[in-house]
Amino acid sequence: MKLSPILENYLEVIFLLSEEGVGARLSDIAEKVGVTKATANRAIATLSQFGLVVNERYKEIHLNPKGQAYADGIFHKHKVIKQFFIDVLQIDKDVANQEACLIEHVISSDSIRAMEHFMKQHCR
Repeated sequence: MKLSPILENYLEVIFLLSEEGVGARLSDIAEKVGVTKATANRAIATLSQFGLVVNERYKEIHLNPKGQAYADGIFHKHKVIKQFFIDVLQIDKDVANQEACLIEHVISSDSIRAMEHFMKQHCR
């Protein structure tokens, strides 16, 4: 299954807000994504239909194992791209972070592996 970049962003935000084992609140998700709670609620409902989140009314939103695995993959891509931009291309950290957020949705896993391999060979 391939989600749209917008839905992938929601998954990543839930992932980041839920790192301590506590679920994410709808208001926090909406704020982080920069949308209204109603818009965020529709996106969360879609993610729930895809079987990626547990969303009980008036409770925190959690990634289920399938959603966790998908979000892990997105976040991994983000980290690799950001680090590649910083270490190899010497791009400013903030710019690297912003651009990684855009690229993570379209770059292939093969390209990510190539970036990782390059950094292992030439960085640190």
